[in-house]
Amino acid sequence: MAQLIVRNVEDEIRDKLRELAGAHGRSMEEEVREILRAAVLRVELEPKDGLGSRIVARFRDCGLRDCEEIEEHKGQAARSADFGP
Repeated sequence: MAQLIVRNVEDEIRDKLRELAGAHGRSMEEEVREILRAAVLRVELEPKDGLGSRIVARFRDCGLRDCEEIEEHKGQAARSADFGP
């Protein structure tokens, strides 16, 4: 396993880290490892494309060929769906 030294950490950050570690029942060292793991995994899991691009990719093969088939609601107030007969 690798070692990492972080210098010039502000006293306030160190103190908060100590508090977090205590609240989680861990050493400061283990708390830092958990924080780093969470930060790296969150970055890896974040989508690379925006929501619109992901929606287009997901439904690309559903049969819609002309964007005119989809009514645009840009600038309109949101309203609830009507599922009645």
